[in-house]
Amino acid sequence: MIHPHIADALKMPDLVRLTDRVILIRFESMKIYSALAAVRHLLDRGTIRPGQTLIDSSSGIYAYALALACHRYGLRCHIVASTTVDATTLAQLEILGAEVEQVRPSEDLKLDQELRVRRVKEILADRPDRHWMRQYHDDVHYLGYHDVADRIAAALPGRPLTVVGGVGSGASTGGVVEHLRRADPTVRLVGVQPFGSITFGSQDHHDPEAIIAGIGSSIVFDNVHHHLYDGVHWMDFTHAMSGAVALLRDHAVFAGLSTGAGYLAASHEARRHPDRLHLVIGADTGHRYVERVFARHKEALDLPVLKPVEVVGPGEMTMPWSTMAWQRTPDPAHRKERAA
Repeated sequence: MIHPHIADALKMPDLVRLTDRVILIRFESMKIYSALAAVRHLLDRGTIRPGQTLIDSSSGIYAYALALACHRYGLRCHIVASTTVDATTLAQLEILGAEVEQVRPSEDLKLDQELRVRRVKEILADRPDRHWMRQYHDDVHYLGYHDVADRIAAALPGRPLTVVGGVGSGASTGGVVEHLRRADPTVRLVGVQPFGSITFGSQDHHDPEAIIAGIGSSIVFDNVHHHLYDGVHWMDFTHAMSGAVALLRDHAVFAGLSTGAGYLAASHEARRHPDRLHLVIGADTGHRYVERVFARHKEALDLPVLKPVEVVGPGEMTMPWSTMAWQRTPDPAHRKERAA
């Protein structure tokens, strides 16, 4: 197959069997699926027009995906970037023609996110012709993952399935599982969160090394639909790093930090539920984590001896790794804050 644009090739995932009960769906950059589908939908609907500038904030993966989608469809791109975006990604964004600005350096990820959103709003006030993609809040970002769900269903028929992945904006895990459940309501969803994220109530826990960009949040994300999740795992940097290192050492898969966290969570879930197949969402490769994660591989913990603390509510969680049965419960705090 000859692709019309590199984005169409890069979005395609690979399914890799890790164990009898754990499968990895590995993306080079997962959000390309979301960005391409969202931009195409907005163009078809007339919400945006060719040549218009699309703007959003990002910690890395979405920025690259949006820049590729804009390049693919003849649009301009403006990214308000996190301080965590690496030099390799920044260089690619600039060469792809994106206008990139980074917020001032901050050790506080909450401040980093708030500064980015504030800056986007300032730009829109001055340039209302720009379209804000609102990756955290507009459910148009769910659309691209329906195709991913169809691929999963076709490749893994006839066995009870649990999907495990970073929560982040909610679009990837939510979009995949929401679509899968239309044919099979028994599909389970287990979300992975870093400590310090407001999304599932760990904001009062501080992990000094938390750099698990993209799977947690310090602000409310409307695209996270809590009622889709059957379980949640919270883990610190060291546990996520250990999962990423083990994935490379044991299976030769070089993937990002969120994938390492998902692999550790899925390994635990597979021991608890040996009758089910567990699918780990691998959102990106490990290249942007070389210095901060893989160069420290000697510090990685031995996965077989790691176990989470099982809690019955977010108020009981404790570092470095906790898990609870969420049981598809809506989040009253989220709804209340969103309504306000």
